[in-house]
Amino acid sequence: MDASVKKVKFQKYLSSLKFALYCISHPLDGFWDLTHEKRGTYAAANTILALTLIVRVMKLRYTSFIFMKVYWEELNIFLYIASILFPLLMFVVGNWALTTLFDGKGRLGQVYMASCYCLTPYPLLQFPLMIFSNFVTVEEKEFYMVIGGLSIIWCGLLFIAAMGQIHEYSAGKNILFMVATLFAMLVIIFILMLFFSMILQGVSYFISLGKELLFRL
Repeated sequence: MDASVKKVKFQKYLSSLKFALYCISHPLDGFWDLTHEKRGTYAAANTILALTLIVRVMKLRYTSFIFMKVYWEELNIFLYIASILFPLLMFVVGNWALTTLFDGKGRLGQVYMASCYCLTPYPLLQFPLMIFSNFVTVEEKEFYMVIGGLSIIWCGLLFIAAMGQIHEYSAGKNILFMVATLFAMLVIIFILMLFFSMILQGVSYFISLGKELLFRL
């Protein structure tokens, strides 16, 4: 019984992972079915996010130096990974918090799931492009840059389509709230910076107070 249940779950996982290809080629129907028809899964969403991070890190090592120069002594791999995770997290929280106030239908988990599915073009295009970079010359650099930019633009367009379908917004309202989400992300950054600044000041105060007490004792 356990084996059959695991098999069914694994097949559902593979089906939901494969559904990402449908989402990126038929975004309006795909993202509607992803959440409303429950065609997506968190396991597949996490897999796509993990593949995106893996490809991003692999690009540092395996992209030709003609297209990417890496200074390893100055590189913090954790900050490099956070350059995707942190903006994604801010977008998910900012978009959900904002649309919840204005009749958005999407839940936090749905926004996260759809956002991860929107990243699908990145590993699909960037991985072969990474390999391709080792077989082209400087004169063919423009082709490399165009394909690389296409993967980013594709992801961006998918985000717009996905949020519109999840929250059931019209095109104009969806664009408006996508722009508003960017401002919400800036507000989140400001609040976090203010929060950590206050923490650091508090810690610094107690450290100086402790030193003063030790000095007087």
